[in-house]
Amino acid sequence: MSEQIRVLLADDHAVVRAGIRQFLEQAPDIQVIAEAGDGQMACDLIQEHRPDVAVLDIQMPKASGIEVTRWVRTNYREVGVLVLTAYDDDPYVVAVLEAGANGYVLKTAAPSDIVQAVRDVNEGRSALDPTIAHKLMAQIAGRGDGSPEYESLTARELEVLALAGKGYTNKAIGVQLGISDRTVQGHLAKTYGKLQASSRTEAVMRAVSLELIQVE
Repeated sequence: MSEQIRVLLADDHAVVRAGIRQFLEQAPDIQVIAEAGDGQMACDLIQEHRPDVAVLDIQMPKASGIEVTRWVRTNYREVGVLVLTAYDDDPYVVAVLEAGANGYVLKTAAPSDIVQAVRDVNEGRSALDPTIAHKLMAQIAGRGDGSPEYESLTARELEVLALAGKGYTNKAIGVQLGISDRTVQGHLAKTYGKLQASSRTEAVMRAVSLELIQVE
């Protein structure tokens, strides 16, 4: 048998990790070498074990999957990153892909599809859940040739929107900027009006498409 794909699995729910590990290790070419319950532990174990593929959830304590992905790309470019999550919201997708993940698969995918995604990432190919791929294609197809008119955003509004695009909650944004989460909500409401958006997701995506912010 060829050499096994060494996988690190990071998710803050032990039951979820156990289920994912079970079907991953049913594949003869995959071995889960370590598990992490938070983002910082994931970074420590990646540094220790240098896995072939890190399978990460997005929302984890201490460091998000997006932050871990960015750290991996800075320090261990040879490690493949597959984000396995329940979130299919556009800002998460954009943030994960901009951070340098090789794949984005939903937890609702069939086990066989997740196993194949691990193999694809290990071989240097991208792995994108069909649901995510369709949304991205529809988003690209829906963009017009010209930029819509919009009212200029203040520096603070851009800061709030950029952090929202990275997946932070209103409370987390408030902590980062030293303001209340109610004030954060007020800034977001103003950006919705200025960008003619009806939701956080739409506002972030419109700001990204207009190159007002970058989701790193």
